[in-house]
Amino acid sequence: MKNKRKVFCCLTIVLAGVINCPLQAQQKIGTQDSLETRIVSAQVPKGIVRSIKQDKKGNIWITSWEGVFKYDGKLFSNVTSKVSSARFFSVLEDRKGNFWFASIGSGVYYYDGKSFRNYTTKDGLANDRVTNIYEDKSGHIWFGTESGASRYNAKSFRNLKMSDAPPHNETDSVHISFYQNQIPELHWTHNDVNAIIEDKTGNLWFATRGHARLYDGKTFSTITNTDGRPFTNVRSMIKDKKGNIWLGGADGLWRYDGNTFTNFSKNFVGYIYEDKRGNIWTSSESDKDKNWVLLRYEEKSLLDKNPAATEVASKRMIFGILEDRQGNIWFGSMDGVCRYDGKSITDFKALKME
Repeated sequence: MKNKRKVFCCLTIVLAGVINCPLQAQQKIGTQDSLETRIVSAQVPKGIVRSIKQDKKGNIWITSWEGVFKYDGKLFSNVTSKVSSARFFSVLEDRKGNFWFASIGSGVYYYDGKSFRNYTTKDGLANDRVTNIYEDKSGHIWFGTESGASRYNAKSFRNLKMSDAPPHNETDSVHISFYQNQIPELHWTHNDVNAIIEDKTGNLWFATRGHARLYDGKTFSTITNTDGRPFTNVRSMIKDKKGNIWLGGADGLWRYDGNTFTNFSKNFVGYIYEDKRGNIWTSSESDKDKNWVLLRYEEKSLLDKNPAATEVASKRMIFGILEDRQGNIWFGSMDGVCRYDGKSITDFKALKME
């Protein structure tokens, strides 16, 4: 009985996530060798994590190249391991409490908590390479694909293209230097949708690997910055609590207040997130080296000429960002998921046995 209590206590400590370690030097976990610990560690995402969301019940959902994981506060579980081997990019919980998972190559998966349904081009989806999902004010689900955006109204898909460009083919490639030149209007990157957001007036913003576009329900217009140049390769967009639109990508970090654009950084920005206090978090390239940094822009300084930005973490790449109900900041990386409690960082892949 004493031995069982020891195993239970040991497991509880591991599951509580108290293994805090610097991102640059992962701490090893002793020689605990219980079967329970090995099972738990096997379910922790260790590969590329693209996005992180928290559902209405408080569960954390993590999309990765290894599948979609759910963390209930104690255990990680791979929800899609028996359904698909696809690489998953993003997750959405709709207003009805159902889940949607975007994948690269296998379309989207609908999950009602019990069973899955897969939607692909055979069902009307614009492309099976899907990177983002968005629900608008009317409850329509939008999917950003490599061939434009697909809107689903619970019955059928309606597809929109930002450009009449021919579809992408396997020989096409895009390098960083590509964005130093003007992108031809009939280039496939204009239809490769990275993010979708609806502004306070009801217009839809589409961020693509080409130009960012505004859609008023009838026509598309190209969004330009203060220099009159189109925003290119916008990777992330959010609408903050005040209704401002934030854009992050090849042109850096920008905010639109309904009248003017304000630039916060020239460095490439991958993800943007607003926490409960109104602070803006970004993953962006560092000024110092080739690493990426997790930055926090303080809400009280956002109107200043030089807003205060605090570097919280540094890694080779940083992806999706989330603040959970306890105020912890979660973020994905090339090798798993991490959690920041305001003082230290928990790297969950440290749960693996050495």
